[in-house]
Amino acid sequence: MSQAHLLRTRRFLPYFLTQFLGAFNDNVYKNALVILIAFQGSALLGMNSSQLVNFSAGFFILPFFLFSATAGQIADKYDKAQLMRWTKLLEIAVMGLALFGFFFNSILFLIILLFLMGAQSALFGPIKYGVVPQLLREGELIGGNGLISMGTFLAILLGTILGGVLIAREDGALWVATIVLVIAILGWVASVYVPPVPPSDPNITVNWNVFSQTFHSMGFALENRSVFLSVLAISWFWFIGATYLSQLPIYTKDILKGNENVITLLLTMFSVGIGLGSLLCERLSRGKLEAGLVPLGALGITIFSIDVYFASYYFYALEYPVGTITVSTFLSEGFASWRILADLVLIGLFGGFYIVPLNVIVQTRSNPAHRSRIIAANNIINSLYMVLSAVYAMLLLSFNVSIGTIFLSLGALNLIYSLVIFLFMPEFLTRFVQMWRSNSANA
Repeated sequence: MSQAHLLRTRRFLPYFLTQFLGAFNDNVYKNALVILIAFQGSALLGMNSSQLVNFSAGFFILPFFLFSATAGQIADKYDKAQLMRWTKLLEIAVMGLALFGFFFNSILFLIILLFLMGAQSALFGPIKYGVVPQLLREGELIGGNGLISMGTFLAILLGTILGGVLIAREDGALWVATIVLVIAILGWVASVYVPPVPPSDPNITVNWNVFSQTFHSMGFALENRSVFLSVLAISWFWFIGATYLSQLPIYTKDILKGNENVITLLLTMFSVGIGLGSLLCERLSRGKLEAGLVPLGALGITIFSIDVYFASYYFYALEYPVGTITVSTFLSEGFASWRILADLVLIGLFGGFYIVPLNVIVQTRSNPAHRSRIIAANNIINSLYMVLSAVYAMLLLSFNVSIGTIFLSLGALNLIYSLVIFLFMPEFLTRFVQMWRSNSANA
């Protein structure tokens, strides 16, 4: 069955729309709030706007550390389709409260709601990936996960753009408040059509102690070496992805001298690349799990991250004021501009090759009774790596390291990190060599 056909099935389409609309809504709200803080949040809680933006980002991630372990247990114990509907009702409630926050222009209240949104996302996380092997057949997992990865990054991109466009209107706050509530309701409607999913382990007793259950969830992930190493590799992908998504706007403004439209163009290229790579995985692996795509993806990320650094040199010599170059002017600079666009598309493309097989490994090699708890552990480690990516960037920037150099360092670190993972899990390199030989023989 092709990927496109999956989107026409009752088994997959409602689930796909549910998770897509959730990610989309998160990013509409988050970006609108970030812009609101940037222009109106000065001196709130004793912090300036820049500090408040970083505080808000951390406030959204915090629930993943606090609630993921509990969410994993609940997802294993109960029907995941029913749990989707409950989490979507929670999203509607939070977005309903957001109406008041935007109407009264209460940034502090909206930041508190951001924490609740993070909690809702943390509860949804183990369901989102844990349910996939129960909705799809084994031969559909690569294609299905490719669609999910594509949808996630498309939702991030579109949500970020829409949030920025809406909040910039004169009556933007009310537009954002209305749209996020409508999207939440549509997400719940989609979840109603997700077919029932039998509980994985209905007899477990939920442990409400966050710390001990986090420890137990990590233990489940460690039961299978390939699963745990894949979790570490997935988390590294989010380290790289979070660094690019957070640093590209500053890179565009300060190094490329581009305006906000050039920022949108570069973010679009990066996201489109991940979407294409995710979709191509099914074709390259012929619908089966192909671990050899992971080293291929890692190699591409390294090569093109390094090339972004060298491609940036051309723009240092341009005598435009920072943040003034339009899209047409940027593209008219010729090869250097197109080279950077190609680099970003290819980083995303190879990132898709990298992430999709890893997600399938975690889904298929985890003990089905513990799968959601293992995915909860994955989400906790993912969140930790995203926090570390912010710390890493801030540390280098504090030493006046250029963002181009940060991208160069990502390429080098990616090579080292990936080689360590492959050393402990030789299957990746073995399959890569076999895949290469097979393609060479068929050429």
